[in-house]
Amino acid sequence: MKKLIIFFIYLSSITNLYAKNDLYEKIDLFGEVMENIKKEYVDDINQAEMMDSAINGVLQSLDPYSAYMSPELFKEMQTDTKGEFGGLGIEIGMEAGVVKVISPIDDTPAAKAGIKAGDYIVKIGKVQVQGKSLLEAVKLMRGPVGTSINLTIRRKNIKKPLDFRVTRKIIEIKSVNSKIIGRDKSLGYIRLKSFNENSDKQFLKSIKDFEKKTKIKGYVLDLRNNPGGLLNQAINITDFFLDDGEIVSTKGRKISETRKFFARKGDEINGKPIVVLINNGSASASEIFAGALKDHKRAIILGENSYGKGSVQSIIPLRNGGGMRLTISKYYLPSGKSISEVGVTPDILVEEEGENFLINSENDNQLNYAIKLFNS
Repeated sequence: MKKLIIFFIYLSSITNLYAKNDLYEKIDLFGEVMENIKKEYVDDINQAEMMDSAINGVLQSLDPYSAYMSPELFKEMQTDTKGEFGGLGIEIGMEAGVVKVISPIDDTPAAKAGIKAGDYIVKIGKVQVQGKSLLEAVKLMRGPVGTSINLTIRRKNIKKPLDFRVTRKIIEIKSVNSKIIGRDKSLGYIRLKSFNENSDKQFLKSIKDFEKKTKIKGYVLDLRNNPGGLLNQAINITDFFLDDGEIVSTKGRKISETRKFFARKGDEINGKPIVVLINNGSASASEIFAGALKDHKRAIILGENSYGKGSVQSIIPLRNGGGMRLTISKYYLPSGKSISEVGVTPDILVEEEGENFLINSENDNQLNYAIKLFNS
């Protein structure tokens, strides 16, 4: 037995040695490639910029959300702009090296211009986006308030690219809107645009206001085009509707990144029926909320499959003054399923209809379908 253990230790050492040798060979090969580029490439190159691109390529090969930030970009991302710079109002991600719109945020320049969840941004101004990092794309879209920029978009089922001119502005999001809806004005409608700080307080206030009206018989909770936000807000708001049970868990390589979060006793609406609206622009914290209520059979999920962003990123400063965004854990629903790249599947599939479709309007067929469920 002792000889067998010694043999396995020896075998492990040999394996590690071969792995290290292979790694060193790859490093030498990389140096050789760089040297040949320097000597033979048709144009002069900036070697520092090329190395930045190489580092970013390593990180982006891991997943769409990991990325490298140069010292300049890292500093800019950390700076409080105090109204000097504006944005367009879209949450973006990467898919196969292309910048994809996760969701346009309600009442922002991008949403008003007609940009939709699932659109691919192929050009920002005159700059081709292919090969750019997510953070580089964000930087290109930011700029002084009141200035405009052209976005060239590829949209599913449309052959020709679409051009949008969007004017930058300060993006201020009121995360919760609510009203009474339904044929007999008996349904509470709450639209949650993002999971920001204090969203839970705004959300709970809407519930309390509705519950004072004794004829409320159910709720429509609208998370369409909600790109997510703070994990603790997703947990708190989900907890409003559950008496007990797991809400979400996170799993990473480190023990500190592996956690479970549970509901506390108390349902703020006393078991009244819920329909949750989601679409391709519902991501991250929205998927935690919808997925938990679905797994606990506490709500009917209606609409389209959600985006599928089920991971947690950490910002790590680097010694050159730059930084890296790295995925450190993933979200898992109470059922044990991962959200990543899969999303939440609705119980009732209802795709948006019509060219003039607008969320929370008379031609909102998804909302109209939800209302009919309470009347059936």
